[in-house]
Parts: sequence; C-alpha cells; structure tokens
Amino acid sequence: MSLRPTIDFLLHDWLAVESLSQRERFADHSRETFAAVLDTCERIAREKYAPFNRLVDTQEPHFDGEKVILPQATHDAHKAYAESGMLSAAQDVDVGGMQLPYTVEAAANAFFAMASVSIGSGMLTTGNANLLMKHGTEAQKQVFALNEFSGRFSGTMCLSEPQAGSSLSDVMTRAVPDGSDFASDPLGPRYRLKGNKMWISAGEHELTENIIHLVLAKIPDENGKLVPGTRGISLFIVPKKLVGTDGELTGERNDVALAGLNHKCGWRGTTNTLLNFGEGKYPVKGEAGAVGYLVGEPGKGLHCMFHMMNEARIGVGMAATMLGMAGYLASLDYAKNRPQGRPMGPAGKDPAQPPVRIIEHADVKRMLLAQKAYAEGALALELYCARLVDEHHTAEAAVADDARLLLEVLTPIAKSWPSEWCLEANSLAIQIHGGYGYTRDFPVEQYWRDNRLNMIHEGT
Repeated sequence: MSLRPTIDFLLHDWLAVESLSQRERFADHSRETFAAVLDTCERIAREKYAPFNRLVDTQEPHFDGEKVILPQATHDAHKAYAESGMLSAAQDVDVGGMQLPYTVEAAANAFFAMASVSIGSGMLTTGNANLLMKHGTEAQKQVFALNEFSGRFSGTMCLSEPQAGSSLSDVMTRAVPDGSDFASDPLGPRYRLKGNKMWISAGEHELTENIIHLVLAKIPDENGKLVPGTRGISLFIVPKKLVGTDGELTGERNDVALAGLNHKCGWRGTTNTLLNFGEGKYPVKGEAGAVGYLVGEPGKGLHCMFHMMNEARIGVGMAATMLGMAGYLASLDYAKNRPQGRPMGPAGKDPAQPPVRIIEHADVKRMLLAQKAYAEGALALELYCARLVDEHHTAEAAVADDARLLLEVLTPIAKSWPSEWCLEANSLAIQIHGGYGYTRDFPVEQYWRDNRLNMIHEGT
C-alpha cells in the first residue's frame, strides 16, 4: 500500500497547496513541480533508505580509536539526500534553494522518515542552517549555512549537558573572549568555549567535510561568574574543523573531542554523542578552548535557538507520525496474509472450516483502525502546521499573524501528540503480529524502539 494517495489528498484536496503558487514567492511552482519533488523523494527513500533500515539498526556506529564508523549505506543515503536539494528546499533560489512551500517540503520528508528514520540527520543540518540564515551575519551565512545547504557540511544543536539534562538554566559551558581582537573576527565575535554537551545527535561522523555545532553557553560577568537562569545564555558556532572566510578548511582541528557514543534503544543509525569542548585534546594555536563565533547578541541565545527548536518539533512530530504509519502498513499487510482462527457463524466458530485471515477478526480490525486513525490524523496535523508556516511567511499581514498565533498553540501539540499516540500505534502493530512481532524477523519491533525516542527529545 502506497503512502502517496494519502499525501496527495491532504496536500491538494484539503490544504490546497497549489493555490500557494499564486503568491510571488512560489510563482515558479505548480502542481506538476510539487509532484516532481514528491516523485524524486519517494524514489530515493525507496532505493537508498528503506532497504537499509534494518542494517543501520544492527550495525551501530562505533569508534575505531580515530573516527566514528558508519555503514556505507548511510554515506550513500546522505549523498542522495544532499543531491536531491532537500537540505535547502525552502530557501531562495539565489542561495541554491528551490523556494518550495514548507508544506511540500514536509510532505516530501515524510517518505524518508517512513523508509528509515535514523539513516539520515538532514533535519538537524537544515534547521541549523535556517537558523543562521535568520540570525547570522552575512559571513556566517556564506561560510557555514550555504555549505550546510549543499551537503558539504552538516549541523548539530548542542543544548543539553550531563548534569543539567534539558534544564537549560543550569548549563555550565562557558565562553570567554578570545584575545583583545575577539570582536573583529570576520566570522563573528570570537570566543573560547569550555564544557560538555550530552545527547548530541550526529555529533561525530565522517559523512561530511565538517560538522557545524550550534552551542549554547554562558559568557561570565566581570567577576567571572555565570549569570543564573536562561537570560545569560548565548549561542555560538563551533565548527569541528576551523575554516577561513572563503569557507575552505584551514587544516586545523578545533578543540572539540568525542567523549563517548551513546548506545540507544532505537534510532541507532544516527550517532548520539557526548562532546567535550575545550578540554585541550586539540589545542588551537597552542591553547585549550574550542573556538566559537557568537550568533546574534550576547544573552539572546535561546531566542535564536528556539527558531530551530520549533522547526525541530514539527520534524519530530513528523518522524513519530511516519513510524506510526510504517507500523500500521506493516501490520495491515500481515493481517491480510496471516491465517489463524475460524470464522464466526450462527453457532460460533466452526472447527471444520479452514482458518481465515486474521484481518477478519473484530479485535484485529479494531487495532488496525486505531492505528490508521492515529497515523493519518497525525499526518494531517503535521501538514496543517506546515501550511500555517507558509501562511506565516507569505500571507498578508493579518492572516500571517493569525497563523503565527495558531502555530504557537499547535507546535507543541504537533510534537507531543504523535509522539504518544503513534507510539501506541506501533504497540498495536506488534500486538497484531503476536509473538512474531516481538522478534527481529519483522520490522514492527524496530519501529516501536525508534519511535520511543520521540516522546523524549526536543522537548515541548
């Protein structure tokens, strides 16, 4: 069973995305160009993602003493995704983007999430670069964001710390000015960072030439003390490898070190790391301290980061949704083909009759219908939120403001509701499979394990 008819119905019969082509920003698009994007993403997901979903689950990332090793399939999937243009799908044509409506971008990414949610981490790179396009300097956009959009660099978001978890007011990573000329660096005010960041997805790998970490840290006051609470938090660009103003690598490693890989219940295809910033393992110019460039104003880091967080929450909701959808479709196929039990007749079950497919049993139908409702309802919610993003950015002022207000209400729901109920859908998918669902011979147990993360990360 294909996902495409459901996507097409939601996009065109309900959300009327073709009408967006009447707006100046999307004037070069039509239903045909939207369909071409969906066709391409559906094909890449089918060829480069889906066949390797089990492989990236069983062949976890590992550290060989020098670098993190990932399966070749992960490299191939990253390359195909980058070449598709999806990393910069919503960006201006002038910077290599397609100027797609976010609604279409979200729908296209749904195919990848359903095929293999953990083989790629493009959502992080796109969100990282989008943040820099909004809050970064012109040099930061050119050197970091554009190289992320091309797939040459990748991106992370570094918020949590081992002692603080998601309580950002308690972060202890500190940033101090790097020299008397720190404010005149062409890449932005230059600081040295020291601290630890935990649960950093895609924090170390060899998929790209460089990894651009967006790091929350505090700048000490004149007495050397960190400002308590969140108001003292600033945001910094901390590249794994130092770059020049032309975007080329200088050949010098920044003082960012992998302290450990986290071994997870699910979502195993993406590395999850503990990173040490500024411990002195890779001193820069003979000194310990990771070089970082301030984004925006000091003390305004959370304001910048939540631009990325809101995108991430819709992305997490979509990931949860598509895992629920994958489990539903797998259990539907199983129920149509698995013979077990006898049909009900006027006198009850007739043991003389041959077994029926389990989809004929009332309780199996109930579990299938529940999954369908959770997954398709969640997909509608995610695409509706994506449509509101387009309204917020391109509609007339009054309509745009209404969309913004509604998004403020719905964005946490778009993350939390699918994370809870599409996980329940995955549990029902296992139940329909019976004992087989609890084994690795069928994919539904992996869908549940992968989906369990979505109630935890990115907050609400």
